[in-house]
Amino acid sequence: MNPSALTLKDFCDAYRLCREKAYQEIRAGRLRAVKVGRKTLILHADAEVWAAALPELRTVGREQASA
Repeated sequence: MNPSALTLKDFCDAYRLCREKAYQEIRAGRLRAVKVGRKTLILHADAEVWAAALPELRTVGREQASA
């Protein structure tokens, strides 16, 4: 069964983030979180939206960097 929400720990494990970085993303408004009692949850749909909005890594080749 695939749960529709991740605990903060499960989210951090899945996306290889530390807990502080996840909370920074939540505070900045880039990642939506919900509360159930004291537990913080990230809905799968919100995690996917967050991941899709991450900036693409663009690297410059060595030939172009020295030009």
